[in-house]
Amino acid sequence: MQTAQQESVSEMSRKGACIAFFTAYDDLDTARMIGLAAPDATVHFLPLGDAGKGSFWEFGKAVWDSLIDCFPDISNSVDSLTTEDDTVTANVTIGGTQTNEFLGIPNKGLRFNSDHVFVFKFNDADQIQSLTINWDAASFARQLGS
Repeated sequence: MQTAQQESVSEMSRKGACIAFFTAYDDLDTARMIGLAAPDATVHFLPLGDAGKGSFWEFGKAVWDSLIDCFPDISNSVDSLTTEDDTVTANVTIGGTQTNEFLGIPNKGLRFNSDHVFVFKFNDADQIQSLTINWDAASFARQLGS
């Protein structure tokens, strides 16, 4: 049984890992992003359905590398972090200007600004074990002229 102090340390550690993830994302450093996750961690980009599920280290890295390639000025702002047990929910605003086709959306040089919800689940070692990401995909596509 964990003490309140142990739970508080884990909560701070997990929130810190989330901030480190978004700082690495802002730095366009996918190696640092994925380095915060367990080797068997998973990711699910909800609006992509089953095609949006995969390994954090391989599939997640490929998606984030593609985002950075297509939106080289991509940045994020963490609006809030909440914790419950082994889960941290982050409300984040992400924006960037498109320079290449992304997910079938042709490049028109337009900018998106989109609210995202990231749900991080952590293992006992305070590594990201799974991450689920949701956003308004229709609004994202509209902002990019699709």
